[in-house]
Amino acid sequence: MTEPVTYEVVNGVAWLTINRPEARNALSKAVREGLFAGVRRFNEDDSAKVLVLTGSGDRAFCAGGDLKEMADTSLTVPPVDFVPQFGRNIQVEKPTIAAVNGVAYAGGFLLAQNCDLCVAAESARFAVTEVRVGRGSPWAAPLSWLVGPRVALEILLTGDPLSAQRAYEVGLVNRVVPDADLRGEVQALAERIAANAPLSVRAAKKTAYLSARMGLTEAFEEAERIWEPVYTSRDAQEGPAAFRDRRTPVWSGR
Repeated sequence: MTEPVTYEVVNGVAWLTINRPEARNALSKAVREGLFAGVRRFNEDDSAKVLVLTGSGDRAFCAGGDLKEMADTSLTVPPVDFVPQFGRNIQVEKPTIAAVNGVAYAGGFLLAQNCDLCVAAESARFAVTEVRVGRGSPWAAPLSWLVGPRVALEILLTGDPLSAQRAYEVGLVNRVVPDADLRGEVQALAERIAANAPLSVRAAKKTAYLSARMGLTEAFEEAERIWEPVYTSRDAQEGPAAFRDRRTPVWSGR
């Protein structure tokens, strides 16, 4: 039997792939468990600097929850740990990228929203379809911070899909690429991130989210606390020394 979720590291980039194309990569129990296991593996994997989340095949990144399974189990309120929500039910300090191929609906939208960056194939489509099936999307609470409240309201109230281009225009997606180029473009982007000083990268990620949960004065104070150990690290000396010596820096992460 094939694994419902696969994990592969390519040149410092971990590819976590939902491998259920026959069901449009729907979030069955096995897939959800595989995603949690894959994220934990990434967190512990020193060889992996960036995580890429994607789906197998060309029809779907992830079409959302497995509605047949949900009906069979009479699912009411999903537990908080139903599916990985980065920063909420599982911490991920290293950067994450969603590589969206095909549809990212409902729980698939959640997974794309979870990631720090999102690159979409031209065929990608995004939607929060819960209002169309009488379900809920409490996980969409950060959406108005990402795209603005009026855009978020339209997405949530209509359930209408967004094209990849529209998702780019409203800020949900960083870039749109031809379908055939998705993996190569994402790999190249991830490698550029992976080449940077790891302590600085992690601190930059934390800093970017501060304004989502605190006022500006508090955010500045917290940012100073986050960056102090970076300034006093070995890598903070290695970077300028490498520039002076005209060589590539060798990061120690310390």
